[in-house]
Amino acid sequence: MAEESIEAKEAGKAAGEEKAEPAQNAEQAAAQPAKKSPRRTSKPKSAPPSAAKKKQKGLKHVLVHAKRKEAVARASIKEGTGIVRINGFDINTFRQKELVSVMLEPIKMSDITSDLASRMDINVNVSGGGFSSQAQAARNAIAKGIIEYTGSESIRKLYASHSKYLLTDDYRRVEPKKYKGPKARARFQTSYR
Repeated sequence: MAEESIEAKEAGKAAGEEKAEPAQNAEQAAAQPAKKSPRRTSKPKSAPPSAAKKKQKGLKHVLVHAKRKEAVARASIKEGTGIVRINGFDINTFRQKELVSVMLEPIKMSDITSDLASRMDINVNVSGGGFSSQAQAARNAIAKGIIEYTGSESIRKLYASHSKYLLTDDYRRVEPKKYKGPKARARFQTSYR
């Protein structure tokens, strides 16, 4: 009787193995990737229609940036009607006329630059720093943009003779404060009593 039960168990195991084989075959079939359909060759993508229109019209667009202390200005110059915008606002709406005169300095420097600026739109986005450093960064960006837009060497020389920092970013930065003092270089007063 014990022999019969052992034979039955072995027969059951053999039957179970046969049942397990189709499951393993199904797992193997699932693991194998299905045959891929032949690749379709796509046409090369062409430029968007807006870019084609710009090339046809011959519009020129220049992007420049400038820095002063912690202020960063990004200027966009293109053909237009002479509008100057700072952070989306017309420059003539600003109350501080001293800063407006600083920002318009590259435009009002000569008749040539004012005539050129009347035929282009200038958009400047400024962030960081204070009022004065933002105005000076915008001035730098406008001057760089006009030179890059026109490619004129005479305007470059005019700007270079007027100010060293019209065409180059001011590299000076605030010196960090140290311990043992209230500022970067000053030291705390010593007390002997």
